[in-house]
Amino acid sequence: MIELIDSHAHLDDEKFDVDREKVISEIENSDIACFVTAGYSLEASKKAVKIANQYNFIYATCGISPNDIPQDEENLWKEILEIESIVKSNKDSKKIVAIGEIGLDYYWEKDDERRNLQRKAFIKQIELANKLQLPIVIHTRDAIMDTLEILKANPVKENGIFHCCPQNRELIKEALKFGFYISFAGPITFKSSKNAEEIIKLVPNNRILIETDSPYLAPEPVRGTRNDPRNVKYIAQKIADAKGISVQDVANITFENAKKILKNFENLVDRSGVFQYNNFCRLTKAAIGEHSSAG
Repeated sequence: MIELIDSHAHLDDEKFDVDREKVISEIENSDIACFVTAGYSLEASKKAVKIANQYNFIYATCGISPNDIPQDEENLWKEILEIESIVKSNKDSKKIVAIGEIGLDYYWEKDDERRNLQRKAFIKQIELANKLQLPIVIHTRDAIMDTLEILKANPVKENGIFHCCPQNRELIKEALKFGFYISFAGPITFKSSKNAEEIIKLVPNNRILIETDSPYLAPEPVRGTRNDPRNVKYIAQKIADAKGISVQDVANITFENAKKILKNFENLVDRSGVFQYNNFCRLTKAAIGEHSSAG
């Protein structure tokens, strides 16, 4: 059985409100070793941490994305302070693995003042990550130059991940120079993605991660459906095909990379150990169920 890590999902998203526990149970019994549910706002971060603390195979990130920052600086600083408080108060659980997702998104935002506030939020959360000794998870869309300039001016001590990384050669080259990891999601499987194999080959094996960004960006062949971590196998297959390696190799490589970059992932035992534990839990549940039925 090939077991995979989804390094970025949003099981805290409202699209899972109707059946979240059922979906998580199905994921737990699938080929997913563990996954990260990523905060993107103050409320989503709270929810992500709550979910992560309920399940041994789920981790969380906390942060405010460029599309979710408040309307003014005063409330922005208050929310970032709350993010800091959440991380500190959950330190012992070792379930918060990064600050994110944070960054810049000019695709939706055209107003110069709001873009400037995005930049301030990005810098402030980089400072927070450095203070807390956590890596960052970056969201960037139509803002590559400003993103890179901010990273050059504000070095990230624990490095980080470009999540759902845009298929841009220059961005990837610069990100790798910074020491960042590149995480690929559903778009590399899309039929409209003409340079996917070339882009995948740009990233060395020791810097690559896989994710779903679910419930969004479902990969081929399930594009158009609600995405979830189980679909990360399609991204793994695309990378395996591009690099001429097996999906098992991709699983092993991305597991080890996740352990290197994500805080507290280094506490995970090796892959077989993770699954021995998860399988023990599954078998125990099954045994309890059988015993109850027999009784």
